[in-house]
Amino acid sequence: MTGYFTEEGSVAAVNARMTEHANPRVKDIMSLLVKHLHAFVKEARITQDEWDAAIVFLTKSGQICSSERQEFILLSDTLGVSMLVDAINNRREHGATENTVLGPFYVAGAPHRQMGDTISLDGKGESCLFEGKVIDLQGNLIAGASIDVWSDNADGYYDVQQPGQQPKWNNRGRFVTGSEGAYQFVGIKPVSYPIPDDGPVGQMLKHLGRHPYRPAHMHYIVTAPGYQKVVTHTFVGDDPYLASDAVFGVKETLVAVYEQLTDGPAKWRSPFDFVLTRERS
Repeated sequence: MTGYFTEEGSVAAVNARMTEHANPRVKDIMSLLVKHLHAFVKEARITQDEWDAAIVFLTKSGQICSSERQEFILLSDTLGVSMLVDAINNRREHGATENTVLGPFYVAGAPHRQMGDTISLDGKGESCLFEGKVIDLQGNLIAGASIDVWSDNADGYYDVQQPGQQPKWNNRGRFVTGSEGAYQFVGIKPVSYPIPDDGPVGQMLKHLGRHPYRPAHMHYIVTAPGYQKVVTHTFVGDDPYLASDAVFGVKETLVAVYEQLTDGPAKWRSPFDFVLTRERS
């Protein structure tokens, strides 16, 4: 009699329960999930104890989540899934600035600042001049581009991780390019830092012999009318964690130059041009 569950026919038994009333896209996704999940369980020969441990892991991941912490995003990040989804959804022509993960510490509504302003408000860290241009693939300057920037402080924490300790909007700001398509602001040379590793994801990394560190980086969201939004980082070129980023966010084209200055408004300078591509029709 069809419809009964067997080890050999497990995928067919589960997927057959979906009816013609199912949402077509949900049905497609769930059918594939069941197919690959069952194949994984069979290939790995998961024991009952191992499956029980997996349920505990997922339960604890949910329990540690809060408005400030999302353990499931950390899980997605550390397994490379966040970067894979981002890559699939942000394929661009060669030469355009590549995307990378948004990260959990973005805050909308950062204050607009004047070009050349300093975004570091706590007085910590080695000052760095960030500058460059926003252009299209043909090298044309893009005026009126919005550049939203944020980074950790010299201790490796974002302002939202230390409310009351760091000034609000520390190391954050928004800038708009003028007719020359140029941007310029002073922040700090970012430092590498560990992702939160005191929960289930941190335990998973320890069992895998992996470290929790992200290489030093500055975050950017660059937008302009008629162009695709770019969500990206630029990375400090000599950081020891570039090749082992805990969330797989590094791309070769995003490794930036950091040159030491002998005079001027900052100790360091990091030039980087953002190349935007037209919105898809």
